[in-house]
Amino acid sequence: MNAKNKLIVSNFIEEIWNKHRFDQIDDFISGGFTDYSLPPNLPGNKEGMIRWIMQVGDSFKHKTTIESIVAEKDKVMLKIRMDLIHIGIWRNIKPTDKQISTVGYRYYKLVNGKINAHWCLLDGNSIENQLQASTHGCKIQQ
Repeated sequence: MNAKNKLIVSNFIEEIWNKHRFDQIDDFISGGFTDYSLPPNLPGNKEGMIRWIMQVGDSFKHKTTIESIVAEKDKVMLKIRMDLIHIGIWRNIKPTDKQISTVGYRYYKLVNGKINAHWCLLDGNSIENQLQASTHGCKIQQ
């Protein structure tokens, strides 16, 4: 079960986050899916998640890499790295074309082989600091 759940989540990251193959989303997401990490202006469901991924894509060319993955029963935890190229307005910062990265964690709960819930912690302040060439805040180790 652990290996199967790791594969489901890894494929979800690749197909939905990295390749934007939203036509495949129902292969990964359950009907009762809740996303607890979306901005408050978006609904915490599948449609809200799709809108968020598209909004991120409006601001950044992005690729998520899984640095480590742990699964236990119906839970999967990822440490990720997002490599970003700033191509659109983000937090009122005009496009800079800078190549930056940030790290974070994604936590998924699966039910019957599909993702039923998602929580995320990413360092948005690190992104902002890198775009503004600030020396404040956390630094990403290369």
